[in-house]
Amino acid sequence: MRIAGCRGFVGPFPLPLWMSHMRLSRHRTTRSTRGASSSRDLGGGSRAVGAVRDHGRVPDPAPLHLVLGEEELLVERAVEQVVGQVRAADPAAEVRRVRAAELGPSDLAEALSPSLFAEGRVLVLLAAHEVGKELATAIVEQSADPAEGMVLVVVHAGGARNKALADALRKGGAAVTTCNKITRMDERSDFVRAEARRVGGKITGDAIGALLESVGSDLRELASATSQLVADTGGSVDERAVRRYHRGRAESSGFAVADKVVAGDRAGALEALRWAQLLGVPSVLIADALADGLRTLAKVGSAGRGDPNRLAGSLGMPPWKIRKAQQQVRSWGPESLAVAFDAAAEVNADVKGAAADADYALERAVLRICAARGRR
Repeated sequence: MRIAGCRGFVGPFPLPLWMSHMRLSRHRTTRSTRGASSSRDLGGGSRAVGAVRDHGRVPDPAPLHLVLGEEELLVERAVEQVVGQVRAADPAAEVRRVRAAELGPSDLAEALSPSLFAEGRVLVLLAAHEVGKELATAIVEQSADPAEGMVLVVVHAGGARNKALADALRKGGAAVTTCNKITRMDERSDFVRAEARRVGGKITGDAIGALLESVGSDLRELASATSQLVADTGGSVDERAVRRYHRGRAESSGFAVADKVVAGDRAGALEALRWAQLLGVPSVLIADALADGLRTLAKVGSAGRGDPNRLAGSLGMPPWKIRKAQQQVRSWGPESLAVAFDAAAEVNADVKGAAADADYALERAVLRICAARGRR
């Protein structure tokens, strides 16, 4: 029977309005976005299937998203795009990111349960390919009937591992974004071209080749360099602009020098140092970058071989930086780090006035730190 003043059908005892709302919110999945399709540009030719078509109004976000792939930058962009879409509709929406394997079915049910007033919420399940069969089943079942205001984003590496979970979510109507690993040169070229377009500019083919030659293959560095070039050139990037900004050298800065030093690349470190000095990078910034690179090695080394995504919060670093340092620190031992820290401390004082020639002091420090690497 229907009780006046209450929503829905209730039993013989009338319920307060707020309880009636809570009773019904679990089933009010009237979003029109499920099953619709379009594409989102995340850069690099990535494809997003199942997004909302824009018909002149701000659409409700799809309740279920599947982000497939291992390209970290594109995965992060895909997740942030969903969060941005949710917050465009509800600026106060709560966002929670959790590694999927750390949840149990009951934890998942609690996280997806309806809120009292159906506030906007986003739950991001990271590394869903790692979950067991029981939790995979729970994800599929519980995502099929989302609470009002709830948006679930499942991040899956793709491939054969736990492929059944991804297939089931896709079949259930998830909006799918693919973020495949970019490995070939032509794919990197496409990424740079798409990145320039994404930030409102364009870049010539010759400029793309020069940029890849100068910056390298790291997508984050390519994205940053492309964005900067578009901003500084007024939107049209040619080869001359790339050569002018990069001078045939990848990001001539103190951090470029530090990267070569901690990797033990003596010749590359000296080349990077001389380019940085030629381009006028202050000696103090180069010395600080050397010290920062060593501190990163020490922090990551002391944290052990844990999952970079899990260590990111405690170390205060992005996962990609931790992953890179984990590879580099294998060639460093306690004694070699102690020698390197001594050299970094000495050059820090030298560039601030203790030495007569700051450039010579930096070169000497680079050589000392490179020589220390590998010492056990």
